[in-house]
Amino acid sequence: MRRGVDASYLILSAWVALGSAIGGVLRFWCSGAAARAFGETFPWGTLLVNVTGSCLIGLFAILSGPDGRLLIGPTTRQMVLIGAFGGFTTFSSFSLQTLALARDGEWGLAAANILGSVILCLAGVWIGSVAGSLINR
Repeated sequence: MRRGVDASYLILSAWVALGSAIGGVLRFWCSGAAARAFGETFPWGTLLVNVTGSCLIGLFAILSGPDGRLLIGPTTRQMVLIGAFGGFTTFSSFSLQTLALARDGEWGLAAANILGSVILCLAGVWIGSVAGSLINR
């Protein structure tokens, strides 16, 4: 039995990395646009990206699943779901920004960010899943 990583796993890793780069750039653009539009006293950009990303990942997961209408290969599906959406959504940024709000004594804003992110992102993934199910009919 051969040890190590085979070439197909390395190729898949490269595709996931490409998806991550695309998602990261899109996150940068979207969160920057939100910060310019709404200001930076609350992490609106991160919240917007997380909710949008949750909705889109729910939609894409259903549409590209085994019973979905979108016929794509497993490599492309992983590039988009793991790479692009993983690079786009920002729960690490969410955590850091929430901690910063708490350290600054902005407990109300920290709580609003936590509740808004969790509730709205769960709603987003549900809405995306429902939309995908409706499209699959």
